[in-house]
Amino acid sequence: MHQRRVVVVIYSGAQALDIAGPIEVFDTVNRQLAPTGVRYLIEFVSADAPLVRTCSGMVVAAEPLAAGDGPIDTLIVPGGWSLREALADRELVGWIGRAAARSRRVASVCGGAFLLAEAGLLDGRRATTHWAYCAEMAERYPDVTVDREPIFVWDGRFVTSAGVSTGIDMALSLVEADHGAAFALEVARFLVLFFKRNGGQSQFSAILEAQLADRAPIRAAQEWILEHLEQPLPLPEIAERASMSLRNFARVFRREVGTPPGQYIEQMRIARARKLLETTDLPVGQIARRCGFPAPETFFRSFGRALELTPNEYRQRFQTLSPSGLLLAPDHRDRSSA
Repeated sequence: MHQRRVVVVIYSGAQALDIAGPIEVFDTVNRQLAPTGVRYLIEFVSADAPLVRTCSGMVVAAEPLAAGDGPIDTLIVPGGWSLREALADRELVGWIGRAAARSRRVASVCGGAFLLAEAGLLDGRRATTHWAYCAEMAERYPDVTVDREPIFVWDGRFVTSAGVSTGIDMALSLVEADHGAAFALEVARFLVLFFKRNGGQSQFSAILEAQLADRAPIRAAQEWILEHLEQPLPLPEIAERASMSLRNFARVFRREVGTPPGQYIEQMRIARARKLLETTDLPVGQIARRCGFPAPETFFRSFGRALELTPNEYRQRFQTLSPSGLLLAPDHRDRSSA
């Protein structure tokens, strides 16, 4: 029976879920395909073999790195709280670089992207990692285009995923590439996931909405923006409400919030539009107006630029949950009109 060889390289202090999440997906595929179909042969290798303790205390049995020689279908590199020690391990980083050269595809979970970047594998490529470490990764590896928005990013044969549980979404994407979307959805259902998330879904928009500035005038401006997203929101008017000149307001806002005020407004409008697409059946044009976009065309351009999906594609993939978190039954959906 044909098998795809999946090699997970682990190290002391690696994140247990970074390892277990993707592997459970591949193991579920094997059980769903039995007794026929292309299965995954899962191997663990480590410089710390034979028993490797993860950061949570879970112990994984692994073979020495040399056991990972030969052709590899999928190489997986996890993150972990001991990542800085792993980055300083030249044997480990060198092995990852050599193993990647003989792998059909290479995947990382969370901080595992740092190890790929340290090995020079992501130079000139687009990648992601946990939102909390994106700035550090961009500073440390300037030749890598770090995108902190998606939950996972494909660039050629490399796929990098964001924090911890997104390794499951990434693994489902790998399964979809191997076996098709319908089968990947069945695997997601078997794992009792609410839905199979596409890489375009944001890993941190809720954090953006909650990230209020320390200075009272800027925080008040943020709150006013969120309450009036459907309005034009000219920056001179917002600056005046904060009792600041436009130039000073823009400078202080960027320093406090981390993004220019105009960009912040667009991010908040996209965040609201996503929520409406996920939880209502409102027409896209009506959603555009409710979120302050002057025309549907403007909405489509902004949405596509942020998520690499059209609003309709996003709705088809993510319209699953109601605002309360309950499964959305058709007769409970918002049917309100303009």
